[in-house]
Amino acid sequence: MTSTPDPTPPTGSLDPAIAARLKRGADGLVPAIAQQYDTGEVLMLGWMDDEALHRTLTTGRCTYWSRSRQEYWVKGDTSGHVQHVKSVALDCDADTVLVKVDQTGAACHTGDRTCFDADVLLDS
Repeated sequence: MTSTPDPTPPTGSLDPAIAARLKRGADGLVPAIAQQYDTGEVLMLGWMDDEALHRTLTTGRCTYWSRSRQEYWVKGDTSGHVQHVKSVALDCDADTVLVKVDQTGAACHTGDRTCFDADVLLDS
């Protein structure tokens, strides 16, 4: 038995029209980019299945699927570094979610503001 999220949305969760548009990977997940809503700063990349996206859309807090822990997690529940959702959009191919958030504290599990500021490969 696997604990990989089921790519089929549970009854009564994610709007079927949205679920029908999503292009999920073989694991049932789509990448979700969290971006600071007012500055455009890219904060992190997480993964969502239909249930995580549904929770994000309905609670106003980012919910992700943890591939390492094999469970849902709401950003900030343990760290206090909350992501309050301002908007959610799909990219043109419907295979990536962009969540614009108001980030409280660090977005990265390392304690950095973003997951993209510690290892810059090119800065022109």
